[in-house]
Amino acid sequence: MPTTITAAVLNTAPGKLELEELVLDDPGPDEVLVDVHYSGLCRSDLHEIEGAWPATCPTLLGHEASGVVRRVGDQVRTLRPGDHVVTCLSTYCGECRFCLSGRMTLCVRRGSLGSRTRPVLVNTRGQSVHPTARLGAFAEAMVVHEHSAVRIPDSMPLAPAAVLGCAVVTGLSSVFRSARVEPGSTVAVIGCGGIGIAAIQGARLAGAREIIAVDAVEARLTDAVRFGATATVRAGAVDAVAAVRELTGGGVDYSFEAVGFAATVEQAFAMLGPGGTATVVGLVPDSQPISIRGSDLFLLEKRLQGALMGSNQFPTDIPGYVRYYEQGRLNLDDMLSTIVPLDRINEGFELMKTAGGTRVVIDIRSGS
Repeated sequence: MPTTITAAVLNTAPGKLELEELVLDDPGPDEVLVDVHYSGLCRSDLHEIEGAWPATCPTLLGHEASGVVRRVGDQVRTLRPGDHVVTCLSTYCGECRFCLSGRMTLCVRRGSLGSRTRPVLVNTRGQSVHPTARLGAFAEAMVVHEHSAVRIPDSMPLAPAAVLGCAVVTGLSSVFRSARVEPGSTVAVIGCGGIGIAAIQGARLAGAREIIAVDAVEARLTDAVRFGATATVRAGAVDAVAAVRELTGGGVDYSFEAVGFAATVEQAFAMLGPGGTATVVGLVPDSQPISIRGSDLFLLEKRLQGALMGSNQFPTDIPGYVRYYEQGRLNLDDMLSTIVPLDRINEGFELMKTAGGTRVVIDIRSGS
């Protein structure tokens, strides 16, 4: 039987999220119905709300979530009712050449997975509501493909678990899988929001000897030290590239850009030492061309690379990161800067824009 749920829907862009009732369809043969408990607010959601990215309205945003499986389709093999799960937008087919070579974030068949023939969500006006990334986590429940969720131990608290599905898996996996940071190396992270803080923690776990946090907000730099940064640079107050090069005696071995601007990508590349690798995790608009010196690529063997969702393999990465958390080596609790109920979700986005903080999380199942 279809389920009636409360959700925060974007009906126009730019606009605000509106609470309304939706009808959620039953899970298909390869899908699961998840009762959502917590959902993190991501800047990509904000881009759609503000109209910076195109949105298919009405749309249900949210992709970083934790919850409990209520029902499963008859062909589902990896999950069962009662399982605690984390969702991730890196849905994978498991059969294309990218999946089979371990590059699951580049899966070319995720859009055609499943046999669904009718909308998963319909509003009271009879309109189909588009779930972002085939998830739609700003709601009491969602129906997703089984390859969009991974089981976590029941002992893992669901609030910090929520941020594993985007911010943490992106930041940590960019360190471990994309850049492959080596012990004893030097690292700079530009942008100390959720992904940047996760990258800082990843660099610490990888054994980097110097981890330099770069941000324009002083409160975020203070947080960065708490999560493992060994030095900070206040962007805008000083020349960030010169400061990093001075701190490291010529440039870092690895840099990570977690902002999403051409100018900060160029800074990430410029602050590398010879043989260094700059990894771009932020999504740079196509309207912003990136300029780098060709001689740095050839004569100094510097590298500039992108990392979609950190090039993660989330079915194995996320359980590993849970283990780090259980061992006390990965600090997720302090990444939750604010928790607000679903009916204050617009306030949560305002907090994300104006406050220091690392991650705003929505408690789906609590009242205001």
